[in-house]
Amino acid sequence: MTMELSNQQTQVLRGDAGSQAQCDIAVEQYDTLSDVEITELAKRAMQNYAADYQGELSLLCRSENATFKIVTADKQYALRIHRPNYHDKISIESELAWLSALTEQGIVSPTPITSRDGNRVQTLFVSEHEQRHVVLFDWIDGATPTTDVDPKAYQALGTIMARLHMQSIQWHKPNDFKRLVWSHDNMVGKRGYWGAWSAVAGLNDQDRELIERVLNIVQRQLTYYGKAPDRYGLIHADLRLTNLLMHQEGTRVIDFDDCGIGWFMHDAAAAISFYEHHPLRDEWINNWLIGYQSVRALTAHDIAILPVMIIQRRIQLLAWVGSHSETEMAQSLGENWVKETVRLCREFLEQECSELPLAV
Repeated sequence: MTMELSNQQTQVLRGDAGSQAQCDIAVEQYDTLSDVEITELAKRAMQNYAADYQGELSLLCRSENATFKIVTADKQYALRIHRPNYHDKISIESELAWLSALTEQGIVSPTPITSRDGNRVQTLFVSEHEQRHVVLFDWIDGATPTTDVDPKAYQALGTIMARLHMQSIQWHKPNDFKRLVWSHDNMVGKRGYWGAWSAVAGLNDQDRELIERVLNIVQRQLTYYGKAPDRYGLIHADLRLTNLLMHQEGTRVIDFDDCGIGWFMHDAAAAISFYEHHPLRDEWINNWLIGYQSVRALTAHDIAILPVMIIQRRIQLLAWVGSHSETEMAQSLGENWVKETVRLCREFLEQECSELPLAV
């Protein structure tokens, strides 16, 4: 997921959570190359890998990035072509460093393949002034769950998420580690990564005023909650159903493209992305809590902050829908999705926030 072309503010993290820097880049929503052009680029990229990795290449999906499937005589691989101007090479290498560290802890995640020249991240020029970063991964088997999955399946999601967070807290990042910082402003501010939520079609002035009131409460609550190392660190940041693979050997996690520094409980909110209004939402979250706390204990404040994280995530997705209105995913949500968002915000003001700790 990305932000509007006009949004040029990107925060990065180098080293630890206390060392932050800012840089200005123009971020595009997704790659503007045609399917033919992006496929030709994928073919060029595959020429840089050993013969064992050569096979039938097909375009699997296009969202922000383009993903290709490569089928050889006995194996499968996934080739990811990054959209321009979202992550630089150091940021992608940082993602891969985390994936390697997770693998060492026995957490099944995508494994990058090294090219002939010894690089895990290729950089190919599309033109004199344009380039794309490319990574080849081992294929991970598994089935993607849907909202029809047994709610108890969220226990497995909670378990794997807790393991990710435990590893994140204990891991010593490389000195040049650099990823996005998912602060409140970067998620739902006027210059958020995914655009301005206020620009989405279907909102009137009263709706915007309502959402602003919600965000004021969210900001105060998150300031009160704080960013202690056991609450705020390296997270997946988009750990929703479509980025999970259910397998007989356990739940697997894919698509770390948005991983960065944020609140651990944001990952819980991300687990129900786009479906925060679903009738089974509370049952999903309760099962998630059972699974999560079987690995890592949560405080009462961690649990109390979940409604705040959920409504913040929904408004963050509102910004994404507005900036991606022409995509198949955004259009599939239907016109009522924005109205449901407003309803959730109203319910948050009337019910949820009354149960939160008193923010200073």
